[in-house]
Amino acid sequence: MNKEKCCTISCEKPLDQDYWDAQYKANSTGWDLGCVSPPIQSYINALTNKEQAILIPGCGNTHEAEYLLQKGFSNVTVIDIAPTLVEILKQRFKVNPNIRIVLGDFFEHQGKYDLILEQTFFCALPPWMRQKYIWKMHQLLNTNGILAGVLFNKEFESGPPFGGNQKEYEHLFKNAFELTSIETACNSVLPRANCELAFKFKKNNEVVVTLYSIEGITCKGCKEIVIQKFSEINSILNVSMNNTFTSILIVSKTEIQLTELQSIIANDGNYKITKL
Repeated sequence: MNKEKCCTISCEKPLDQDYWDAQYKANSTGWDLGCVSPPIQSYINALTNKEQAILIPGCGNTHEAEYLLQKGFSNVTVIDIAPTLVEILKQRFKVNPNIRIVLGDFFEHQGKYDLILEQTFFCALPPWMRQKYIWKMHQLLNTNGILAGVLFNKEFESGPPFGGNQKEYEHLFKNAFELTSIETACNSVLPRANCELAFKFKKNNEVVVTLYSIEGITCKGCKEIVIQKFSEINSILNVSMNNTFTSILIVSKTEIQLTELQSIIANDGNYKITKL
């Protein structure tokens, strides 16, 4: 999939704190399974280190965190942007010292984790934020840290949730992570059967993952030209631009000087690139 337009909802109704808080105030949480996701439950059951630092972003009602605590894990952090939800979680887990509940924007969160669990967070973000997601996940993981969970393997007419497919995900995460495994989940709940990919990606510690904002690109053709030019730089391993032509993710063996990137596109139009 490579849709070169912004999703209608992400443009007309920003998926911000007010949006998500309203969903919890209205109890409009149809995406909530009411229990731990079976593929993630199976993954948790195979974990042996109960003291590893675990993060669940966009945690929602956090059935996964509850299951981790039941299994004896002692260093769990969950983060969500919705104040109503976070207050409910703080009350639910107020006597449990093994969980830290954070109200905030995931992309501003600071910390280091051995494992980050993905369950309906990626698909809740507007697709133009996917490059930023990869950049932030790489930042938050410790050396040899793992990002694991489920991703939708289907398209939706609108969202959230926003879908995708395996080929797209493999390109997005390539080189920033070692794609240890990604396959159709064999134990999804019935409504999601054959529509989920269970995955495990290991952080690549040998690369530099950098996110840039870019201005002036207005079409798919211009996007492909810029990607091709950057890809020809010897130390660059992967280049990915978002579907609104506003940010670009570069995975490289060494850090690329901003002046070099700017000079490469200087003659192609009024393009401007800035490191984030």
